[in-house]
Amino acid sequence: MNIIINMCRAVLNILYFFMKLRPVKKKVVFLSRQSNEPSIDIIELKREIERQHPEYETLVLCRKIGDGLSGKILYCFHILKQMWNLSNAEIVILDSYCISLSLLKQRSSLLVIQMWHSVGTMKKFAYSILDKPEGSSARLAHAMRMHKGYDFIFCAGEGYRAHVAEGFNYPENKIVVFPLPRVELLQRKSHADEMQENIFHAYPELTKKKNVLYVPTFRKGELEKAEFNQALSNLKVEFSLCSDKFNLIVKPHPLSGVKDEYDKFSSFDFLFVADYVISDYSCIIYEAAIRHIPLFFYAYDYDQYIAERDIYMDYPSEIPGKMYTKASEIVSAIKGNKFDAEKQELFLKKYVDYTMTDIVSSTINFIFTHRKC
Repeated sequence: MNIIINMCRAVLNILYFFMKLRPVKKKVVFLSRQSNEPSIDIIELKREIERQHPEYETLVLCRKIGDGLSGKILYCFHILKQMWNLSNAEIVILDSYCISLSLLKQRSSLLVIQMWHSVGTMKKFAYSILDKPEGSSARLAHAMRMHKGYDFIFCAGEGYRAHVAEGFNYPENKIVVFPLPRVELLQRKSHADEMQENIFHAYPELTKKKNVLYVPTFRKGELEKAEFNQALSNLKVEFSLCSDKFNLIVKPHPLSGVKDEYDKFSSFDFLFVADYVISDYSCIIYEAAIRHIPLFFYAYDYDQYIAERDIYMDYPSEIPGKMYTKASEIVSAIKGNKFDAEKQELFLKKYVDYTMTDIVSSTINFIFTHRKC
């Protein structure tokens, strides 16, 4: 496998060499393989760059790696498109691993900013979980130069600078505290009002009772998925017993295969109408905490998850609430409003610098101050 990767890399670098003969343009390229559509973070940064620096061209290249052979072939053509645009760009901002960026030799003048796609951290990722069941192969990661070539990596707060440094395998002086733009949106009243109006218009039944948003982490293995399906079923049964008081909104991970009955809006959007949030190891807990929504932790598979994936923090003692393993217990806790607002606020302050003013504008100022051209 390594031989094939090295051969492909050599061929692509030859092609890339000729692409880089073109002069550098005032161009900012956004890269993502999280979705085929730009995230709210990319949209906000792009809009602010166009406002502050209209002389710069901005280009968004978002594409997930598709399923099957055809999906992978189409992504290979997308890599060529990435190469063509990276080869004469001045700045690139990405929120995930990008093959063409890390695998190939970039111009020394290219500024590369990794802003990642998660507000906070909890689950171990990348270099922290090499050769673990939910991680990558160490040999493959090194052959693919996973997460190489970044000038700066953004993180949401000081509390998780060391976690980010470990996950990306970078020194801490390369990790800079800049929360994602969505942190600003979470606190913007005009955005909250707009989202509430849109969601309640689409789902008027959500105006009549308290809304409980369940946002579980993705489970990778077939056994883990089966256990999740059972845990979800148990939760639905328990909430059906108090359906006169609560709406249960389930926003499964897109890769889970579970039907999303509220698919007109994202889990992020539903934070603007949620009265309670249930999660496990998902970083949406930071976003919910920013909106001061009571958090409850449904960690029915904690021991197994720690063994296969692991978590950076001391989960049972540090999470701002009790860890529940049974659906009946978590529903009872919500009914009894067993929630520690003070502990949740302290937890949030440790991991997310949500009080930073003008996050989007400050982020753009930092990026353009560190241009190499």
